[in-house]
Amino acid sequence: EDLVCFRDIRPGAPHHYLVVPVEHMGNCKTLKKEHIPVVKKMMEVGKTVLQRNNFSDLNDVRMGFHWPPFCSISHLHLHVLAPASQLGFLSRLIYRINSYWFIT
Repeated sequence: EDLVCFRDIRPGAPHHYLVVPVEHMGNCKTLKKEHIPVVKKMMEVGKTVLQRNNFSDLNDVRMGFHWPPFCSISHLHLHVLAPASQLGFLSRLIYRINSYWFIT
């Protein structure tokens, strides 16, 4: 399809996936209103991958993007982390909801 999903090489949670568009898109700062369907589809893929990997509590999930300059890759990628309640101290900082560096 037009999206791929794979495990993060430095997981911040027991389930940590990246959902990435196949077609190059810049970082989240380049998103515009017309990209809303792509972002929604990325979130749906993330939820589907969690469910396929036997994680069903979708209320205990954190999804978001690192805000530049706090992202190391300039290709849009959605972080999908679960269970959010099991994020370690450092991961709670790195993936902090709507911080200066991570937006949900």
